[in-house]
Amino acid sequence: MAAQVGGCAGKPITGKARAVGEIDAGTAAGIPIDNSRPSGPKQGVEDAKFPVENADNGEMDRLAMNAVSDIYDYWAEKMPAEFEGQKFEPLHRLVSYDSNGKPVKVCNTSTAKLVNAFYCSLDDSVAWDRGVLLPMLDKQFGPMSVVTVLAHEMGHAVQFRLGAKSNVNRSTPTIIKEQQADCYTGSFFRHVAEGKAKHFDINVGDGLNQVLATMFFIRDPAGESANKQGAHGLAFDRVFAFQAGFTEGPRRCAKMNQDEINSRIAEKERDPQDKQAGGQVEISDKRIMTKLEESLAEAFKRTGAAMPKIKDNGATCADGSSTPPATYCPDENIVAIDLAALKKIATPPKRGEPGLDTGIGDFAAFAEIASRYSLAIQKSVGASLEGDKAGLRTACLTGAWAAFTVDKTPNDGDEKLHIAVGDLDEAVAELLLEKSLIAADAKGKHVPSGFARVEAFRVGYFDGDKGCANQFS
Repeated sequence: MAAQVGGCAGKPITGKARAVGEIDAGTAAGIPIDNSRPSGPKQGVEDAKFPVENADNGEMDRLAMNAVSDIYDYWAEKMPAEFEGQKFEPLHRLVSYDSNGKPVKVCNTSTAKLVNAFYCSLDDSVAWDRGVLLPMLDKQFGPMSVVTVLAHEMGHAVQFRLGAKSNVNRSTPTIIKEQQADCYTGSFFRHVAEGKAKHFDINVGDGLNQVLATMFFIRDPAGESANKQGAHGLAFDRVFAFQAGFTEGPRRCAKMNQDEINSRIAEKERDPQDKQAGGQVEISDKRIMTKLEESLAEAFKRTGAAMPKIKDNGATCADGSSTPPATYCPDENIVAIDLAALKKIATPPKRGEPGLDTGIGDFAAFAEIASRYSLAIQKSVGASLEGDKAGLRTACLTGAWAAFTVDKTPNDGDEKLHIAVGDLDEAVAELLLEKSLIAADAKGKHVPSGFARVEAFRVGYFDGDKGCANQFS
């Protein structure tokens, strides 16, 4: 967030940038949530064996090779079925390297200190850093995050093979290629979630949430323009593309073009004032908290609801109920908060530390408060404050408030709290945490499907509170 004028000179928010279909709190695009189902490598399955240059055949290489094997199997089936009988051809090169070890040359580039995984069309290769990148992803997000990254890079190989059928050529802007690759990744993960992959399995609850959370780590730095060469997109944009592929399949991915992406992309250049501040404000500043309360009241004033007051009292209601770090107290019509706990959430992780346990950013904390504030709006119209529908409605209304804070008149002289580039990523990251309140009912029970949580938030962001009423009445 930012408290100065000119943070996001945003365009009017239009359209319905979400995957099609009714949002079900208990499923991910129709696949039931079952957290008892394992996520990760299948046990007792023979490892894939095929040539990989420079491999050490250690744990990371075996994980990567099994991932590539399953992705090969998927595209061998799907490419001819979805794209006029076109056959999928395996890559010319697969290369493993250690960015801290002896360098090799891939794509006319040395791998020395290259902490990355990438596809190169020059020699039709996919390469991965088994020394730093893959172990880091595995440690932080689990082995399916490694599969995610490789599925994305293989998505580029699919584009290269499809060419015009995927609406890309060598001059296509990077953001289109990246959005499509994320979408193709989602379509592959649908295959895994349906139990069709030989080496991997995933549940669509906690397991898929970790995959989506990986997007927060591998997103572009906030403030990078979507039109910049090399732009991959913010997590908010990348998760949409993944979900579109998961829900609708690879032909949906191939339809992504500049016009479609421009109509929904949330990634924008950051105003210099926001960039200098890093897009973060100090939430313990009383002036900032006053601006937050003003923003929420203005966002929902047309509902006619009696607006709650925000009170720092340890997040406890007079009746003893509590959903820390923020609680809606209907009898008192207050949002009780624990400011110290929220300040921890508002502290972003340091560069190079992808963990979200230590904090995410200011918008994650503000969204926790906004979610409890939205319960007062729901109460005013007689909506139930308990259950999955209340949780989805809460996420939706929090998204509607987020869209309201986009600064549409950056030069009008007003000082209002407004969203900064990267704040939507913080919302995505917070939504996917088990302890998040953004998609939870008044008792703190969260919507089981992280997939559905993000979808509901997106409905509010693009369609406003009226869209929330239509979708979750």
